[in-house]
Amino acid sequence: MVKNSFISVIPQEKKEENSGSVEFQVFHFTSKIRRLTSHLELHKRDFLSQRGLRIILGKRQRLLTYLLKKNKRRYKKLVDLLDIREPKTR
Repeated sequence: MVKNSFISVIPQEKKEENSGSVEFQVFHFTSKIRRLTSHLELHKRDFLSQRGLRIILGKRQRLLTYLLKKNKRRYKKLVDLLDIREPKTR
C-alpha cells in the first residue's frame, strides 16, 4: 500500500486557521476517500472500510451541495482544484 502519496493542496498556515471551512472539510474528506480507495483495491473484502467510505462520500456530497447553493464560484474553484466530479443534481 502506498502511504503519504497525497500532496496537500492547502498550505499549512491555511490549514490551521480555517479548519472549519467548507473547503478544508471537503479537502480532508477527499484525501480520506483517496486513501480508503487505495486500501480497498488491495483488500476487496473489507466491508467495514467500504461502509466508512460510503459514509464519507455522503458527507462530502452534502458539503458540496451546500457550497453550490451558497457560493458557486468557490464551489467551481474547489471542484477544479481537487479534480473531482460534479455531483448529479436531482
